Amino acid sequence: MKKGLGGLLVLLFLESLFFALVLVFLFAEDIIAILAVILGTVVLSFVMVKHERLNAFLQDLFNHYKKAAVAWGLVFILGLPFILHDSPYLIHLLFLSGLFAVLAIGLDFQVGSTHLVNFATAADYGVGAYTAALLAVHFGWSFWIILPLSGLAAALFGFLLGLPTMKTKTYYLSLVTIAVGLIIYLLLNNLSWTGGPDGIAGIPYPTIGGFSLGDSFHIFGMELPFQANFYYLVLVILFFEFVVARRLYHSKIGLAWNAIRDDEIAAACQGIDVTGSKIMAFYTNAFFDGLAGAIYAFNVGFIAPENFGFMLSVIVVTMVIIGGMGNVTGVIFGAVIMTLIPEKFQVVQSYRLWLFALIIIIMLLARPKGLFPQKTRQYA
Repeated sequence: MKKGLGGLLVLLFLESLFFALVLVFLFAEDIIAILAVILGTVVLSFVMVKHERLNAFLQDLFNHYKKAAVAWGLVFILGLPFILHDSPYLIHLLFLSGLFAVLAIGLDFQVGSTHLVNFATAADYGVGAYTAALLAVHFGWSFWIILPLSGLAAALFGFLLGLPTMKTKTYYLSLVTIAVGLIIYLLLNNLSWTGGPDGIAGIPYPTIGGFSLGDSFHIFGMELPFQANFYYLVLVILFFEFVVARRLYHSKIGLAWNAIRDDEIAAACQGIDVTGSKIMAFYTNAFFDGLAGAIYAFNVGFIAPENFGFMLSVIVVTMVIIGGMGNVTGVIFGAVIMTLIPEKFQVVQSYRLWLFALIIIIMLLARPKGLFPQKTRQYA
């Protein structure tokens, strides 16, 4: 392949086509157009899998111009609120996509790296959200102090959850996490100091100096709705988590997690602290879930037990599987896809779940290891 200006232009053109496809999907309201975009994406993905030369060409092109590709991608991501400034709802959907991506990457520490299928994500998320709400409403603390405290509270919960689950393995572990998630839901629904089924209202918007994130702002002669503030906030948290995840995956901790996933007995024979590594996966996951819960609570201003039901945990597990277990970038794509597709199917509410299930089945048949499977580690 000739590597020069031509190759760079080809890469930027292909990347721009992908961005255009994303915008078409966001703005599409007709069910035929929505299905056409989804099926077209699936077909292209299938073609790339079957044609190794094309896949290798695109991979080589991206690796050679990686910095330019990433920079162009960041421009698109940061510019989305400007493109969608007249559609606050779409910006809110992107905010939710980022929030679910934070949850999915955290869960991937367990499901993808360590093969601990945890269905207590909603519980971690709820602990973080309720910690933030109680401290803000009853004590008037600042969001910027509450945010790390919510993560630590959820991490403590994850640590305590990890201790008893070490006595179980495989689907027994999953059953324990399901039971814990249901217990947390019942506690939130029945304790008086959590507001019971009425939840907690009146959670104030975060402020930076004299500016409230609940206010719109003007920039470059354009007014951006307040949803853009939370979109950029969750991007900062997502970027932080992405860096942490990449560092962990390529560290001795990540290697230990993968060794436990592949063969727990062999990992123990090599001197790996299996129990300690598993518990670390629990509280690392829970910490980021807590951060996401705090951001969600301050965004909506009201939380109730219904926001943290069991189905939330199932959806996040699905995001990890669809995106590609053990691949941070793939998990983010899985979270975005599985957030936007159900919302787009609101136009056919009666058949929404049927279509949602069909998309999942098609993806699992076409890409059983997810859209972006974890690559084999390579060392120079």
